[in-house]
Amino acid sequence: MQFSISLSLSSPSTICRSDSSSPAAASNGNVNLLNPRSLRFCGLRREAFGLNSSISMRRIESSSVTRRPCSNRILASLSGNGAPSKEFDYDLVIIGAGVGGHGAALHAVEKGLKTAIIEGDVVGGTCVNRGCVPSKALLAVSGRMRELQNEHHMKSFGLQVAAAGYDRQAVADHANNLASKIRSNLTNSMKSLGVDILTGFGSILGPQKVKYGDTVITAKDIIIATGSVPMVPKGIEVDGKTVITSDHALKLEFIPQWIAIVGSGYIGLEFSDVYTALGSEVTFVEALDQLMPGFDPEIGKLAQRVLINPRKIDYHTGVFASKITPAKDGKPVTIELIDAKTKELKDTLEVDAALIATGRAPFTQGLGLENINVQTQRGFVPVDSRMRVIDASGELVPHLYCIGDANGKMMLAHAASAQGISVVEQVTGKDHVLNHLSIPAACFTHPEISMVGLTEPQAREKAEKEGFEIGVAKTSFKANTKALAENEGEGIAKLIYRPDNGEILGVHIFGMHAADLIHEASNAIAMGTRIQDIKYAVHAHPTLSEVIDELFKAAKVKANTSSPAAEPVAA
Repeated sequence: MQFSISLSLSSPSTICRSDSSSPAAASNGNVNLLNPRSLRFCGLRREAFGLNSSISMRRIESSSVTRRPCSNRILASLSGNGAPSKEFDYDLVIIGAGVGGHGAALHAVEKGLKTAIIEGDVVGGTCVNRGCVPSKALLAVSGRMRELQNEHHMKSFGLQVAAAGYDRQAVADHANNLASKIRSNLTNSMKSLGVDILTGFGSILGPQKVKYGDTVITAKDIIIATGSVPMVPKGIEVDGKTVITSDHALKLEFIPQWIAIVGSGYIGLEFSDVYTALGSEVTFVEALDQLMPGFDPEIGKLAQRVLINPRKIDYHTGVFASKITPAKDGKPVTIELIDAKTKELKDTLEVDAALIATGRAPFTQGLGLENINVQTQRGFVPVDSRMRVIDASGELVPHLYCIGDANGKMMLAHAASAQGISVVEQVTGKDHVLNHLSIPAACFTHPEISMVGLTEPQAREKAEKEGFEIGVAKTSFKANTKALAENEGEGIAKLIYRPDNGEILGVHIFGMHAADLIHEASNAIAMGTRIQDIKYAVHAHPTLSEVIDELFKAAKVKANTSSPAAEPVAA
């Protein structure tokens, strides 16, 4: 589950991070138009699944939370890792072997760089071990349970199914086994391609100098890719059993009868889907005045009607969980709720468990940033639009980059991957600026939610400032043949655009396989394709992709001629 999204609305060097449930915001910096051939659209690369491929699809993201002090060195057996210059031990050293570090390392080897990656815990970082990968395994189970439990849905197909049940340990094992498999494949892919895996806590000693364990190495360029950890607000006591973070919840050690989830962003929503499918009652605690505050308001309203109201979920909005005490001596978990504005005590909840889903914090302590005069901003490493690290005096630190959750630009695994690949392009002589507004996000509930670009309020704010009009087009899954064949007609797709020139400003989808459907829109934004061009694309019938086809066709663009879209904006 990746988790928090934030883009800078000011200068490229400004770190801007919103609440964990906030969506991608806009950036106004101007950059050179990207060559579509240079764009990389990133996921776990095929090598992660044991497949050899030269396809330029990558991965990346956060590094470990706790790091072992040991200092072992695994030298890759193949000669594919290029020879470094005589001045340095390596051309590129990456601190953090999460999905982000992995993607950057593999791309670097492809570019002929002598590359090493340092990891103090386990390869795969948050995404593989404590995030995207195991959570999707649990959500796969919850999706099947929902379908089997929905008697009306099954009868509509003419199917009769006995009461569905589950084995908690087997469900937990499914998530753990998947994480182990992907972690092993990531390690093997780096070793087979010639990346040196260095084990130990990595820190920066000075310019182009890194220490791991008791060993010091030099590198022409260094990438920080240390990721993030769960953020726990003050006053909350986490015991790992009854008061837990997402790290603990993914182990699924027990299914509480009643669980409070603090935060209604991506993490909270996905876990509510899992817990309610497995029989729990859920209470959301949200500091803002509405649930799912980071989503497009119209999408959020529909999602609440489908994902929350019919299920065993209640909620408290406009309140902080000021104090949470774990269950002890036969007493339940207690949660003190205070008014978000007045700070007065409003209520006290007694529940079986509490999940803290208030977002993630960068893991940047102990990196030795003081040795190069770098000061973090709320824990984030300040970077410019090219991921180059900025020191305390506002100057760029030569040959030092930071990607992924550690820089706070967009806390998503695939965003970190794209950033890492962009950095490698730069250090190998090709200028590259990533357009963060083209990076999609998804919430893997049932049905799913996905989005790319601006929400409608963000687009209207931008339009007012810059003096243009916006248009909004919508289509319904109820009009899609494939969705109706699956009896999954609940859902909409929404397009926000400029009628004067056909520029796509944002796309939001709620419905079956929304996470897969969003990529046609995100790729269109990345490549600068306008609506008047993409509306002529042909989609197979009957498929869910026709939802997006109809969405683009529904837009009323005044411009009749095709022309390149405005230059992509880098956050």
